[in-house]
Amino acid sequence: MMNQPISGTVTVYIGTYTQMLPHVQGTAEGIYVCRLDLATGRLGHLSAVPVVINPSFVTVDAAGHYLYAVQEVDEYDGQAGGAVSAFAIDPRTWALSPINHQRTHGAHPCFVGVDYTGRWLLVANYSGGSVGVFPIEANGGLGPATAIMQHHGPATHHDGPHPHSAVSTPDGAYVLVPDCGLDRIAVYRLDTTRGTLSAHDVPWVALRPGAGPRHLAFHPSGAYIYCINERNSTLTAFAYEPSESVLRELQTVPTLPDGYAGPNTCADIHLDPSGRYVYGSNRGHNSIACFAIDAATGTLRSLGHTPTAGRTPRNFAIDPTGTFLLAANQDTNGVVTFRIDPATGALAATGQAANIPSPVCVCIVAPPA
Repeated sequence: MMNQPISGTVTVYIGTYTQMLPHVQGTAEGIYVCRLDLATGRLGHLSAVPVVINPSFVTVDAAGHYLYAVQEVDEYDGQAGGAVSAFAIDPRTWALSPINHQRTHGAHPCFVGVDYTGRWLLVANYSGGSVGVFPIEANGGLGPATAIMQHHGPATHHDGPHPHSAVSTPDGAYVLVPDCGLDRIAVYRLDTTRGTLSAHDVPWVALRPGAGPRHLAFHPSGAYIYCINERNSTLTAFAYEPSESVLRELQTVPTLPDGYAGPNTCADIHLDPSGRYVYGSNRGHNSIACFAIDAATGTLRSLGHTPTAGRTPRNFAIDPTGTFLLAANQDTNGVVTFRIDPATGALAATGQAANIPSPVCVCIVAPPA
């Protein structure tokens, strides 16, 4: 049975680097506003929002009314540490209007997300080694931080703690924080009334030394979590027990093909909407690795690798219909569109690419229900 053709468009916001950092050259204007054609995969550029520096990671609230962006710097407005900004989204033009910003109390914030209740914003400060919680106010703006949790511990691969993301569990009760420097996923209880964090009874899950856990993705069933590991180019599958917020490792698999011996670091991870496939990005091999998910066990089987037609796929996203994957090639200034085969999970180049300088994060806004 053939799938029905998909039509229409969705909005895509792309976070970038606008200034040079020790490890990157920033050349962009700000946050790019685009529209994705769900029939062709064409990504059309509408505008750029040049009101903040280094808006490297962006996210949108569940209703699609507000956008939040980190400012990945070590000093903002003359104060140490980075910042996070709130924007209102125009429902007619998709343009962004600044609301306010808050200090993140840590250098180089690299991730921002909204918790499952929609009331709290979660920020990971990479160089600052901390994770913060910020209240989302009635107008979409941000209040001052209600919690800042500083990570400590022996460095394994890096020079200390480096939280790289902060993800709310589906029940909203916990926040999981992969720390790339400590090779741990920290587990915090989230008080959804006060916006505070406290260490869980099992305060972290340890990964293999030198793994460098970076980003997480939940299976739609809530039974499994998948973690992309930056430094040893692997992907770890966990069983998740919501009643105790316990992660139990099921399997760790390489993201690289057999025989590849060149340099590589992993970056991003996403599941398709059906929960049948998980994808991870390889920077160096410059590919998207695809795995099939066993529905009964949560374990993974490699389906191969697709070149991203550019260098350093820092981030990628899958549209809400599961039709297209957009890969942001940071070092070749392009976002490339691939079509997803729903029967096999395979990626096919569409020939569509958008010229976006220094793309870091791709955020696709789901259309209203």
